[in-house]
Amino acid sequence: MDEALLRKFHKELSAGTVSLALLAVVAASVEPMYGYQIAKRLEQTGDGVLAGKQSALYPVLRNLEGAGLLDSFVEPSVSGPPRRYYRATPAGRDALVDWTAAWRATRDSLDAVLKEATA
Repeated sequence: MDEALLRKFHKELSAGTVSLALLAVVAASVEPMYGYQIAKRLEQTGDGVLAGKQSALYPVLRNLEGAGLLDSFVEPSVSGPPRRYYRATPAGRDALVDWTAAWRATRDSLDAVLKEATA
């Protein structure tokens, strides 16, 4: 198997799902979360499949905020620099419902195609 092709495929696949995963993690939390917490939750709940470099999450979080799907605020931290906390907006929660439906439809269609190809 060509490892470079597999890495490229995984990177492309992840790029299309990270926004959905981040929005889902933040929306599921009762309390606002900061980046490191979000990254750790992804590692824990996604069996590490969606885990990546923590710094790569911040541009996606900023994009989600820019789209009005997340709000953020900064608070001082006793153990380091100030932390930016994120929470889902009502528009973000609505988008999560729509994106989840789109993901499931895509997943189901792809599963059907793959089932035929590997049968």
